Amino acid sequence: MQYSDSAKQALLILRDPTHFEWYVVPIFAFALYFYFSEIKQKNWNVVFAGLAYYGIEWLGEIGNSLVMYFSGYAPLWGEPGKTAYLFLVGINLETTLMFSIFGLAIAKLLPSDSKMKILGVPNRVVVVLGLSLFCALVETCLNKFGALTWDYWWWGWPHIWSVILFAYAPASAFTVIIHDMECTARKVSILGAIYLLDIILMVTFINLKWI
Repeated sequence: MQYSDSAKQALLILRDPTHFEWYVVPIFAFALYFYFSEIKQKNWNVVFAGLAYYGIEWLGEIGNSLVMYFSGYAPLWGEPGKTAYLFLVGINLETTLMFSIFGLAIAKLLPSDSKMKILGVPNRVVVVLGLSLFCALVETCLNKFGALTWDYWWWGWPHIWSVILFAYAPASAFTVIIHDMECTARKVSILGAIYLLDIILMVTFINLKWI
């Protein structure tokens, strides 16, 4: 396989525990604090939103790793730089902690009135697309800094539509759907199925050495 230079670099540090740094412990504590604060206030919709984004994010990361395996070249996005731990070629310990609370941030941005419009556009659409655009621009900066790599011409700047439509918008939209869903039992069953699927796919593909 003719992996790209960035993909080769990511593979060199993939799941290497010797890179651990203690700074991840307080970051993890902060993530727990955000969740515990919402739980104490019984903001269950916000909690479910956080779990929804995180669960979908892992499916996307698994898919990204499979792109590298089956293409024999590179993932859509990679994180080959310095990190405390690289779980998969496209996500490290630092970014996974960030994504663990990103769904909470989405929920906090949602107006309480789901039918309200912003400049004539449903507010849920504005939040999803606005945040997706913001995240794509942040990734563009990370790419310029060399922290995040893009090896396909059609993925990333100036084609950030690909990042918006296929990376952030679906996960953000799913987060909003779970947040607004009225049936708690249905939320739990859907999220339970997603996390179970995450675990099954991770265990299976790691054992197969596909990711």
